[in-house]
Amino acid sequence: MTGCNEKMSRQLEERPDTAEDSRRERDGLGEKDVPESAYWGIHTARALENFSLSGRPSRPELITALAQVKLACARTNSDLGYLPAPEAQAIIQACEEIAAGSLRREFVVDALQGGAGTSTNMNMNEVVANRAEEILGGRKGEYARIDPLQHVNLHQSTNDVYPTAIKVAAMALLHELEQAIAELQTAFQEREKVFSDVLKVGRTQLQDAVPMSLGAECSAWAECFSRDRWRVFKCEERLRVVNLGGTAVGTGLTAPRKYIFLVVEKLREVTGLGLSRAENLVDATQNADAFVEVAGILKAHAVNLYKVSSDLRLLASGPGAGLGELRLPPMQAGSSLMPGKVNPVICEAVAQTALQVMSNDMAIGLAAQSGQLELNAFLPLLAENLLSGLALLVRANQMFARRCVCGMEANPAVCEKHLGKSLAVVTALVPRLGYARCEEIAAEAFASGRSVRDVVLDTGLLDQGELDRLLSVENMSSLGHR
Repeated sequence: MTGCNEKMSRQLEERPDTAEDSRRERDGLGEKDVPESAYWGIHTARALENFSLSGRPSRPELITALAQVKLACARTNSDLGYLPAPEAQAIIQACEEIAAGSLRREFVVDALQGGAGTSTNMNMNEVVANRAEEILGGRKGEYARIDPLQHVNLHQSTNDVYPTAIKVAAMALLHELEQAIAELQTAFQEREKVFSDVLKVGRTQLQDAVPMSLGAECSAWAECFSRDRWRVFKCEERLRVVNLGGTAVGTGLTAPRKYIFLVVEKLREVTGLGLSRAENLVDATQNADAFVEVAGILKAHAVNLYKVSSDLRLLASGPGAGLGELRLPPMQAGSSLMPGKVNPVICEAVAQTALQVMSNDMAIGLAAQSGQLELNAFLPLLAENLLSGLALLVRANQMFARRCVCGMEANPAVCEKHLGKSLAVVTALVPRLGYARCEEIAAEAFASGRSVRDVVLDTGLLDQGELDRLLSVENMSSLGHR
């Protein structure tokens, strides 16, 4: 074990950002050198040694939310007189700076970690404490006036601040996602109007089906994203109940009653979100099923993104040997070998995002079920998958709308060509001629290689005017027949 510990110590010392003067800090396990310039301290240093997993720090949205939680706690402790005014103000200022984006490089702990998020919480406590110490004229690492645990973490536990921060971060991203889905929905609604008179072959099971307009197809895509937008909007109701004030297991042990009743109100003020304190803080501390519910809704949206992006790729396939009924905006050269090839790269990227979010849903469910008794130690995995999936979906919706849907064009000539060759168009004549007669027309058209239109005119069953009316865009794309 000694050899392993020495190896980990050497790895920490070899990090580029620690090759400098150091300071000595102490915790319950002993002493350790920390880079002199670092705002983090010994608890973070140990986490850097222990958790070298994903190579990624916690999501920036989580850091912002955690700083907001710490800010609300500091304001509560200040208002109730549990922190002296100068120290409280310094902590508040440090939290406000971090929430605004300052000192982001100081949050270095791996996103995946043991301890239910304790290392991320301590990373925040140490950065806030050292920045507050600076504000009061002290030096990093002295903790003469501001201690990470005694002051910054006052009346808190990782077990209430970390899951609360996940919910705050997720709610902020859900607001962004709702707007991004609305943008995509609007893009398809605009294409619906532009393509309203482009008649094309419908397809079921990848076989010719009755005609429809390309505009109607766009309307279906817009409608599924309208449902997604509503589902995402309602997600806030699943996350707004937080366990802040419950401390370690939800009983609020070590926290004053006045603090427990005030701190969530302060967090509402800080975030602008409609948060409320859980009636059963023990339940809210140990159970993570609300996150699973939200992940399921994100998976539903990912399913729609994948299906629609695949539809566009299929309709735009070719352009010479595929369906070619749509033209997607050409975004970049598609091949290092084949000159002139352009691929549907935006649709492909959107589909990959959807697959990642569907995979995240599985990880979130497994993490949530892995909680035991009063706490879930797997929240870091849950947080990483939930927040990264939300951020991916925000960008994917924006990219899909701006770099694909808004610029896609119909190819009316190809649509008309396919429609003329399709036997399914005979279905529009069934109300007038009957199923059996139309079946004969379809068989004759297939055998002779002629169009349905030509066969009908040759048989004299309908005159040109009547046939034009029955096969018109209006008749074949309206709701029912007249």
